[in-house]
Amino acid sequence: MKDTFHSDEHMLIIIPLGSLKDAQEGQLMPENFHCVFKDVYKVFLKGQPKALGMAQFIAGVLIQILGVLIGKSHDLLYTVPSVLFFLSGMLTYVAGQSPNMCVTKLSFSVNITSFFWSIAAFTLCALNVYSATNRIAVEQGIQIIIAALLIIEMFVAMVLIYWESKAVCRQHFNILPVLTLKQMGN
Repeated sequence: MKDTFHSDEHMLIIIPLGSLKDAQEGQLMPENFHCVFKDVYKVFLKGQPKALGMAQFIAGVLIQILGVLIGKSHDLLYTVPSVLFFLSGMLTYVAGQSPNMCVTKLSFSVNITSFFWSIAAFTLCALNVYSATNRIAVEQGIQIIIAALLIIEMFVAMVLIYWESKAVCRQHFNILPVLTLKQMGN
């Protein structure tokens, strides 16, 4: 069957009718018909939100664990608020699991916040690494791992913002379809 979705966000549904000559009472309309269209939520699912959500979740947990391992108050300044990363990871996973637009919108907004926090946390981490003069090599290595995880989080959030914007940022959310009744030939 031909796709019935057009890029101008109009949907066309064609219902095949039976033959008027051969139709008995109540048999003109089919009991079931199949409508194929490309929904923008399906485009979002092509971006693999569950895998990216799990990547965000794991990066957030690792940043938290590494921040606690260092245990210094100035390092906790940018590692503890990284709870936002595994929150956005969970929301992204749920948004990919169930077609609920409210969850997708919430995930979209949390991913935007997560993206900006990853930039701020990376800046704080980089400043902390370069300003420390009497650090142990292990601490500096953990700081570099945290910085790498923050960069990964930044890119994952950017990709998710792109794919979720495909599902969330559109002009019309409630589109009435155009129904066309088409008589099938003999």
